Amino acid sequence: MASLLCLSLVGHGLAANLEDRAGHGHHEENPFYEALNDDLARYSLLALGCFAAFIYVWKMWFRLAGHMRRLASFNNERQRYFVPAHQTLAKIKNHIIYAPLFRNRHNREFQLSRAVNMGTLPSRFHFFIIVGIIAMNVVLCVVTVPYKSEPDSVSEVILSRTGVMATVNLIPLVLMAGRNNPLITLLQVPFDTFNLIHRWLARIVVCEAIAHAFSWAIPKAQEYGWSGAASSFAHSDFIRSGLIAACAFTALMVHSPSAIRHAFYETFLHLHIAIVIVSFVFLWVHLDGRNAQNFLLASIILWALERTARLVIIVYRNIGRGSTTAVVEALPGDAMRITLKLSRPWTFEPGQHLYLYIPAIGWWMSHPFSVGWSDVEDVMGNEKSLPISHRDVLGPQKTTVSLLIRRRTGFTDKLFQRAVSAVDCRVSLTAFAEGPYGSIHSMDSYGSVLLFAGGVGITHLVPFTRHLVQGFADGTVAARRVTLVWIIQSPEHLEWIRPWMTSILAMNRRREVLRIMLFITRPRNTKEIQSPSATVQMFPGRPNIDTLVGIEVENQVGAMGVLVCGSGSLSDDVRRVCRRRQDRTQIDFVEESFTW
Repeated sequence: MASLLCLSLVGHGLAANLEDRAGHGHHEENPFYEALNDDLARYSLLALGCFAAFIYVWKMWFRLAGHMRRLASFNNERQRYFVPAHQTLAKIKNHIIYAPLFRNRHNREFQLSRAVNMGTLPSRFHFFIIVGIIAMNVVLCVVTVPYKSEPDSVSEVILSRTGVMATVNLIPLVLMAGRNNPLITLLQVPFDTFNLIHRWLARIVVCEAIAHAFSWAIPKAQEYGWSGAASSFAHSDFIRSGLIAACAFTALMVHSPSAIRHAFYETFLHLHIAIVIVSFVFLWVHLDGRNAQNFLLASIILWALERTARLVIIVYRNIGRGSTTAVVEALPGDAMRITLKLSRPWTFEPGQHLYLYIPAIGWWMSHPFSVGWSDVEDVMGNEKSLPISHRDVLGPQKTTVSLLIRRRTGFTDKLFQRAVSAVDCRVSLTAFAEGPYGSIHSMDSYGSVLLFAGGVGITHLVPFTRHLVQGFADGTVAARRVTLVWIIQSPEHLEWIRPWMTSILAMNRRREVLRIMLFITRPRNTKEIQSPSATVQMFPGRPNIDTLVGIEVENQVGAMGVLVCGSGSLSDDVRRVCRRRQDRTQIDFVEESFTW
């Protein structure tokens, strides 16, 4: 907001001198105005860069605090120093960072019906960011405009200004849409946050493009009539290419509402890319010889680099010692467990995901899935030859990655039908894995860790559970109390992660740190709900989130980290309870979601 104020003051200070210097000439071709527009466009990039730097410093401070807290925990079992809440920080988290826009609803989707999804509300912090970006663009589009000049002069300045601002906004717009966005790792901001800003930047670009078009069309129609404006469109490549680009940008916004994206995702995605290419081509022709073409060139380079990086990652990850294969196993409850045998070794961390391609199901379809489990297996080499290097002594290794996927529509439905129709409900297919992505959240510095999962959301939390139990046994994490809460509809859903959970339950010192609570919301018979042990308990019905968090707070060791991955209503309930206790104890809330 401070950058917006500075830009506004500078703009109004310059406004008094602009009319005298520019006169009543043709502002679109005035070198002074062209240079000024370029400067204001760069100011917008500078403001966004300063905000990114602020987020980087903020995140670095938290990373450093977490690292110091983790180091201090090695000789401090109770970690009492980290239990009390910091009052100022608690208020910031409660009222800004964790706060929904209005009351409690944030990640729970608005649905007109089961098939029509209208999206979610941004958080309060995201809302402030969006409003700041909109306000900045409004200020930069209207500042220094000589409103006391002739109407034609005003329209020409607005025409040029909105065109330049629409073009420069394409740079962050393209950057935030990419899977390989370097800011995700640098700022530790999840992809869905950048995706949200990407959508709002796109709306701003469309509004500026429409304002740009009308700033040309209205004065032209007033002077020559609409027939004269149509004649300019027919005989000028410059006007025609600009209007086609503006129409293409508008088409991108028209076909991008949440209901359309969710109902026709594959069609939306491919059509979206095709229209983007059309808009960029005609915009390039429209900007030929103008300084703003450099902004478009930067956007095209970023887009090409991201696409090239994805192609290189796919080729490198999947073409090596053989190809990547996927063993798809149909499970009860319309779920699938997919085991990927990767052609090259990968090093996975908790919280990571990958994009899966299976050509037999669809050549161009890729969907993100959380990595639920990973193992490294040795590949037997040629026993008739002696090892000649250190790598030969160790033997070649292959990484096996497991995913848990719930059957929906489209890609997942086709894949499930393929598995069900196979022998033993298992099928092996050639696959390509792109990644890994994610892993921006670490739970290593929390003495108490509370994990909430709903349905297949358990896939995201199993790696954290495994990592924390192993870290406790090795003495490398601060965790002294880990509680996993999993909410499922039927006991048969336990089969989804049975092999993974069997491995975790057999880990060294697991009973000292891990407690598992299973809630069955739709049991056939309450008699089948029996707890295997004191550390693995089963309950019928839905959990009382407030009670569970309250129990953990009463027994809290050090700072508490709460991680949730599940339905929107579950995430909102956990968020509400964590916000309510911010002033009493130190609780950090982390929500894993993927919105598009």
